[in-house]
Amino acid sequence: MRRGRVSLPERTRSPVWALTRRLLLALAILVGTVLLVYLDRDGYSDNADGSVDFLDSIYYTTVTLSTTGYGDIAPVTPTARMVNAFVVTPARIAFLVLLIGTTLEVLASQGREALRISRWRKHMGHHVVVVGYGTKGRSAVDTLVSNGVERESFVIVDPSSVALADAHADGLAVVTGDATRREVLRRSGVATADQVIITTGRDDSNVLAALTVRQLNPDAYIIASVTEQENAPLMRQSGANSVITSSDAVGRLLGLSSLSPTLGSVMEDLLTYGDGLEVAERELLVGEVGAQPQSLPDQVIAVVRDEKVFRYFDPTVTQLARGDRLVVVRPAKEKPWAARPGTHNEDFASDED
Repeated sequence: MRRGRVSLPERTRSPVWALTRRLLLALAILVGTVLLVYLDRDGYSDNADGSVDFLDSIYYTTVTLSTTGYGDIAPVTPTARMVNAFVVTPARIAFLVLLIGTTLEVLASQGREALRISRWRKHMGHHVVVVGYGTKGRSAVDTLVSNGVERESFVIVDPSSVALADAHADGLAVVTGDATRREVLRRSGVATADQVIITTGRDDSNVLAALTVRQLNPDAYIIASVTEQENAPLMRQSGANSVITSSDAVGRLLGLSSLSPTLGSVMEDLLTYGDGLEVAERELLVGEVGAQPQSLPDQVIAVVRDEKVFRYFDPTVTQLARGDRLVVVRPAKEKPWAARPGTHNEDFASDED
């Protein structure tokens, strides 16, 4: 498999499958016609010796199906001529259609794939590049898709054939290759990506990938995972905007579950999308300007003001102001008794209002 190749989800069977199937059908026609001629060999005449054996049957079949037709072997009995007219001739047509059709289909398939990739590149921009499509990468994609991001907005970068198959099954475009190589990242369109999520299983690969991404796209928002907490500062120095320590997060959840099973259950609920509770960020509504964070219908846990995060109890955010964004805990699904703010045509209190 050529590294760094862009591969879009397949919509039809591969050209190799089509070629193999057609060649097998052509071989079946060839073998069937040889047997037919050999079984009726007494109805044919060979200009060389008058008789037709098995080798003569193969020779006659190949030159007839390929329309070469030297005429040195010819049907002489009425039965043989009828077989040629109603069996061998249709077999000849089918044989030629299969061979010519295979060539045309392979060329057309390659042309369609090249056209699809060219069209994809023209429309690709402000997308999300996901480096590594293991458990973490797939979960990140699922979370974004669940929150309204289109699958066409993702590009997966992974050297594994298993990841290629999994990503295609999920309807995602894939660039096969090592994300620490600049050319591979260029093919993924990382220079125009809005976000890059780095989730390989090795911290050193993640650090090098982050450095390469930052060189190619100084403005991309990079989210990276590290296995060990001691590597988090290095990851930030490499250009990552947000660093998630997977081992510490899992270990903390295990510890909380051990101390308090109910607390562990609530934490797991917050991390699971679709049911129960969820953590989300939303805009401040006009009617909420000047209010205290604790007085809102949502459970506010933090306020984002001037790109800085303040806990809800911080004196700086005692009163909410235009331009604030809220980090809240709310029902995962909108309920009649807990409607989501912002879902009923309310006005947002942005700085531009």
